[in-house]
Amino acid sequence: MVTELIERVLTDRELDWESTGAGSYVVSLPGTHKLKTACNLIVGEHSLRIEAFVMRRPDECHEELWAWLLRRNARMYGVAFSIDAAGDVYLTGRVSLKGLDEDELDRLLGSVLTYADESFDTMLEIGFSSSIRREWDWRVKRGESTANLSAFKHLVERAD
Repeated sequence: MVTELIERVLTDRELDWESTGAGSYVVSLPGTHKLKTACNLIVGEHSLRIEAFVMRRPDECHEELWAWLLRRNARMYGVAFSIDAAGDVYLTGRVSLKGLDEDELDRLLGSVLTYADESFDTMLEIGFSSSIRREWDWRVKRGESTANLSAFKHLVERAD
């Protein structure tokens, strides 16, 4: 049964997860750049749907970000970047239940984690660079730490 397979894989991989209904799960995938990605697994009659929130709608450079996401999609496995009606960014995918086994589920979860985590800083830089610069300046003026913004130091240096 697919739900038994999913629960076994999530438990064996020592992932934080919970059932959110019949055939529905939310899994917390720990990352480095994006510290945590919540991934929903929804078992349907014929397929498994995968949905993971990546980031809210960008403040700026929407078209540049959408183009970057589309180019990135061409190299991805199992899931693709998508946006909802509000412009929030997700990773979404659908796979047949017939081909789903432990290895395939592991690959899909790994894809979600990799794409969300590796893309996160670039996506923030494209969609929120002005906000990042303002936050950096505010912290420096107040003597606050900029440690968690260190990935974006080049934005501030470029502006100087």
